[in-house]
Amino acid sequence: MSTSAHAPAGAGTVTDRLVEANRTYASAFQDPGMDARPVLKVAVVACMDARLDLHAALGLELGDCHTVRNAGGVVTDDVIRSLTISQRALGTRSVILVHHTGCGLETITEEFRMELEEEVGQRPAWAVEAFRDVDQDVRQSMQRVRTSPFLLHTDDIRGFVFDVRTGLMREISPASGGSAPAA
Repeated sequence: MSTSAHAPAGAGTVTDRLVEANRTYASAFQDPGMDARPVLKVAVVACMDARLDLHAALGLELGDCHTVRNAGGVVTDDVIRSLTISQRALGTRSVILVHHTGCGLETITEEFRMELEEEVGQRPAWAVEAFRDVDQDVRQSMQRVRTSPFLLHTDDIRGFVFDVRTGLMREISPASGGSAPAA
């Protein structure tokens, strides 16, 4: 991130600093001439955790992949929507799921929805999708992708747990036992 995004306190809001960083970025920007189709024909579904620099961790460049991120890297209906568009309209064939150690969804429960309802007077329609076992959650996510009737390509679905302390990814077997060797 550019240094202007890390300006000292009192230099405007965070959004002001990010908009200024964009102006700096745009001043040297050159259209790379790409379209929306990812070069590697892969979509990556990952947690929104700020510690995950997916492009660096996976050796990806601009234009290589589609990236779908949310809290927990959960495969929700909206993630299936994005993957369906990615495959059917934009040519992706592979899906990589990336969860991580120390995820915030391991520290909350579905009670979170009830607490929100008490606070604001309305229960969210969405599930929190909290979990206790990150490996099992990756397996569940892989199963949700594999069984979606909307996806054309479900033969190359792989899931990983990114270790936020070491930067290494550990592959998770889709079966109920253990983890697969890292590729």
